[in-house]
Amino acid sequence: MLTKIGKRSRMVDGLIPLALLQVACAAPSDIPQFRVDPFWASELPNNWMLGQVSGVAVDEADHVWIVHRPRTLDARQRGEEGMCCVPAPPVIELDPDGNVVRSWGGPGEGFEWPENEHGIHVDHEGNVWIGGNAAGDAHVLKFTADGEFLLQIGQAGQSGGSNDTENLGRPASIEVDPAASEVYIADGYGNRRVIVFDSDTGEYKRHWGAYGERPDDTDLPPYDPEAEPIRHFRSPVHGVAIANDGLVYVADRTNNRLQVFQKDGRFVTEAFVRTETLGSGSASGVTLSEDADQRWLFIPDGTNNVVWILDRSSLEVVDYFGRLGKNAGQFYRLHNLAIDSRGNLYTTEVNVGQRLQKFDRVGG
Repeated sequence: MLTKIGKRSRMVDGLIPLALLQVACAAPSDIPQFRVDPFWASELPNNWMLGQVSGVAVDEADHVWIVHRPRTLDARQRGEEGMCCVPAPPVIELDPDGNVVRSWGGPGEGFEWPENEHGIHVDHEGNVWIGGNAAGDAHVLKFTADGEFLLQIGQAGQSGGSNDTENLGRPASIEVDPAASEVYIADGYGNRRVIVFDSDTGEYKRHWGAYGERPDDTDLPPYDPEAEPIRHFRSPVHGVAIANDGLVYVADRTNNRLQVFQKDGRFVTEAFVRTETLGSGSASGVTLSEDADQRWLFIPDGTNNVVWILDRSSLEVVDYFGRLGKNAGQFYRLHNLAIDSRGNLYTTEVNVGQRLQKFDRVGG
């Protein structure tokens, strides 16, 4: 059964008990329901082919932005052995109907393009932020919507660990707080922290690890679902999201947990999602619902290949959708989530999934 908020949630015999699917604070009719739209988006132009789709964001006009990894395409997918195809530009903007509006990206003058693209965020001013998670990716980049370079935080190949205040460590997720002009970075695949910079100048502000404590890079034992929760983030710290009420949600992927903080890094509480999950873990990110109170949290799970739905007030799992597979509505290495103003969800897949899907909000 599920224990109280902030406690360890356990599963029974590897199955999902009914207690995880229904909670008193959310009647079944209230829980968001989704249906895949198999016809979204339009076919990409120019014989373009997507590699691993490693980031998705929705801007204030409900345009959908993705970043993908052209270098993950093999010779056949690059058109070297047949009639199709051509690697698409790394960054693509789609309108609500799924038509390509803009595309750009790749190495250029004045900045260091990441070796392995990871994560995309479009801020309140329409600027586009990109990260990377290769061994040498110790930075994030900021561009205009047209791809004009604005800012680089950190330098490639210069990561100094989880208390380096100038460079990053394979950053995974980026979110800008418009109220404070600050950018929060889930950092990441190499480091074990959240770090905050001025979003205009790149000036360092603060950072913290699990439970709001100072992070360190001590070797950790393998994850054990029967052990007490460890007081460190495990790599990767894979997602960060800021709620309208100022709470900061951090996805600690391979610890199968979500931690909640104040903006200054003070720890508030935590929740666990399917704690017996091994491998790459169950908490691949966190997305807040579109309503003013942001009643729901959506967590993509790239190991179990489902989207978990949590009641934000209790942090209890109330439902999920999806399964492993390659048909429409299924996932093969689910990676990221984004939401539009109508409550529709957009999902990405890496590994050999290599796609973007749209799930229409149909209930709740």
